Amino acid sequence: MSMDFNGLAQQFTDFYYNQFDTDRSQLGNLYRDESMLTFETTQLQGAKNIVEKLVSLPFQKVSHRITTLDAQPASPNGDVLVMITGDLLIDDEQNPQRFSQVFHLIPDGNSYYVFNDIFRLNYSA
Repeated sequence: MSMDFNGLAQQFTDFYYNQFDTDRSQLGNLYRDESMLTFETTQLQGAKNIVEKLVSLPFQKVSHRITTLDAQPASPNGDVLVMITGDLLIDDEQNPQRFSQVFHLIPDGNSYYVFNDIFRLNYSA
């Protein structure tokens, strides 16, 4: 069975960031109890804890602009790794912040869920 993992990664990324930028409280259905988020240095497990963290972030408005999107099959079971880099525009700031994010997507019926989510802001050295 061949899978269009690049197409899946693009669809997932479009949906995830559109939902995050519109109403991040609604991202819970993308995670499960065994899902893990590493946000900078904080690690959280479980959909409820992950969404609580995302909702508690200290900004009202956010916009993600994707610069790069890479994907690879992660196992014979259909898992997909997705790596994104881009810019974040937060509230009314004019200068974007650079970020990187990696998702490990696991098949679940006709859909996928986020097993691992790793987010980092990228600061200039």
